[in-house]
Amino acid sequence: MTTSEQIKQLRDLGAATVYEAQGAKGALDSGMKPIDPTVRLAGPAFTVDARPADNLILHYAVQKAKPGDVLVVDAKGFMEAGPWGDVLTIQAMKLGIAGLVINGCVRDANLIIDLGFPVFCRGLSIKGTGKNQPGKVGVPIAIGDVLIQPGDIIVGDRDGLVVVAQGDVETAISSSLAREAKEEKQRKAIDEGATTAELLNLTDTLKRFGLV
Repeated sequence: MTTSEQIKQLRDLGAATVYEAQGAKGALDSGMKPIDPTVRLAGPAFTVDARPADNLILHYAVQKAKPGDVLVVDAKGFMEAGPWGDVLTIQAMKLGIAGLVINGCVRDANLIIDLGFPVFCRGLSIKGTGKNQPGKVGVPIAIGDVLIQPGDIIVGDRDGLVVVAQGDVETAISSSLAREAKEEKQRKAIDEGATTAELLNLTDTLKRFGLV
């Protein structure tokens, strides 16, 4: 079981560091971005399989998710509807939901940003949705080429989103901390006059291409 301290560590480490530290895997595609680039997000995925242009299952999901969960919704990448807005945001915040990741669009972006609720999506759409299709919760979903299991940890910030499997959390944290320590040494070395080419052992490669 992932602890609240581990969740905080992953959020503070950031998506890019965690992605690289776990072997360059788990990154969602670059089309998934925060509507407010200042937010940071981490928490276990409460997965939702939604039908395009229908948000009935989202009204159900906010009632079933636990405090601290991240709603991770596959809305099939549909761009011509905004199945999430300010009203659902207010309810989700009242219930302690940590944020939303949706493979689709949202609307009421300014209000959501003012509320401080982390939302990652493909874009914005003012168009409304139906409330007729049941969908599913707590099932494996795929966003792009990344499979997300219920309970996997989602880490997101301005750089993007990465998924950490439940069983990989401890390793991801330890590897991320080691990576941060290494990069801190590199920053110090650069400050003292070293070059990135030297630190990354790129000199021979540059010579081979006649660049030095």
